[in-house]
Amino acid sequence: MTAVPPTPRDDGRPDGADRGVQSGGEACEMLDVLIVGGGLSGISAAHALITQCPRSRWAIFESRDTIGGTWDLFRYPGIRSDSDMTTLGFPFRPWRGDKAIADGADILDYIRDTAREYDIDRKVRFGHRVIAAEWSGDRARWQVTYETDAGAGRIECRFLFLCAGYYDYEEAHRPQFEDEDRFAGEIVHPQFWPENMEVEGRRFVVIGSGATAVTMVPALAQRGARRVTMLQRSPGYIVSLPSRDRVGAMLRRVFPQKLADFLIRWKNIGLSTFFYNFARKRPDAMRRRVKAMQRDALRPDFDIERHFTPDYDPWDQRLCLVPDGDLFEALNAGTADIVTDEIARFDADGIVLTSGGHVPADVIVTATGLKLKVMGGMTIAVDGEEVTPGSRLVYKGAMLDRVPNFAFAVGYTNASWTLKCDLTARLVARLLNHMDSTGADFVQPVAGPDDASDEPMLDLQSGYLQRSAGILPRQGRRPPWRVEQNYFRDLRAFRKGKPRDGVLQYGKAGDQA
Repeated sequence: MTAVPPTPRDDGRPDGADRGVQSGGEACEMLDVLIVGGGLSGISAAHALITQCPRSRWAIFESRDTIGGTWDLFRYPGIRSDSDMTTLGFPFRPWRGDKAIADGADILDYIRDTAREYDIDRKVRFGHRVIAAEWSGDRARWQVTYETDAGAGRIECRFLFLCAGYYDYEEAHRPQFEDEDRFAGEIVHPQFWPENMEVEGRRFVVIGSGATAVTMVPALAQRGARRVTMLQRSPGYIVSLPSRDRVGAMLRRVFPQKLADFLIRWKNIGLSTFFYNFARKRPDAMRRRVKAMQRDALRPDFDIERHFTPDYDPWDQRLCLVPDGDLFEALNAGTADIVTDEIARFDADGIVLTSGGHVPADVIVTATGLKLKVMGGMTIAVDGEEVTPGSRLVYKGAMLDRVPNFAFAVGYTNASWTLKCDLTARLVARLLNHMDSTGADFVQPVAGPDDASDEPMLDLQSGYLQRSAGILPRQGRRPPWRVEQNYFRDLRAFRKGKPRDGVLQYGKAGDQA
């Protein structure tokens, strides 16, 4: 990929933008669609508007100073995709890089290249943090309040589309350990990795067993760390995959480029869906298969039972991928090791374990997880009543019960994020076009009394989701209120379903029920 520098600030105001009216009578800008967030899902949303709603007036508000979202924020060693790039990449601009499991810097270049190619970057307003949005049923408009370095501002829009993901960029999950202040070295969290962190010759302890930890451990070892220890309270499922797609490379040699893109993408969608379903239906067989792969990759004396055998079924939590078995190679080479134990306290030279053992360290990395921020941290109100996402049902994993002209993009937990975000973007475009063709001012999903349940919309047992289960929207008992973690089912439901499905309610300004 060609390196692209951070996109400069741009006003992003669409040509001929209308003016709305603020509550005090002062004029403010009026858009058809406001997209919040300039990462993968925000770019996908913008492309759907460009291609399917070409006359719409829209802009992207991005709180940071550059495009890229998570892929610009996270800078820790080894950051890479946790799924194959042909499905994480945009369907309208296929990923054609050499690596199927790509480095973070290459993904960031790809996102910025895409935004520039489609002139999306010119519609991004950087340093615009949305803090509140209120729907007026009388006017069928959202009034959005945002903050910039210059102060607060307001803008109005017909439709509000949140594409800010669900991670808190300002704060991570960071448990406090006993006697941390006694440690003489550095304590860092991967989300806030120092730009000039010295690695060579130092002893690192990475606390955690998730995707971040298994990524950082081999990367630190490759950068010359004296020793890298992954300290985990309990193990997770770790699977090695080739960093390069050999079958995909063969297809590119045999078929024309567009056909090869199509075949590779659907091959990978099909394979990931098959293995997920296999793991859920036959967890014991999947567990045996993973363990056999690990035995082949690790030295004979490695204790797989202790360090790599979780007490839960595959895909109760997300599987961790290691490209070309880099973690296993570091363990075999002795440049890294794994300790499965609990932390009693810190001391000046490292970590004291509950078993009585000690792990020495110069740097302790708290890869202890992420913190969720629902709806980008903004407050939402409908006609003066605040919307609590944790008390609302979610429609197709994309809209909230009785919240008009509003959608949000959240990806799959068992497949590439962009697959679901693309479907959501297309759904929003279809709803906008249907409203325009019928003269409707608003659309909202309305749940019935028998649809409710108490299940969060994301039901993995991963720590960051369990910690935030109470603030996540709820899913219902049956479609379209069930959140399908299946791309093929969603493909039918999103693309083939009619804009009028008995759940969506349309109306004119002033007649919202």
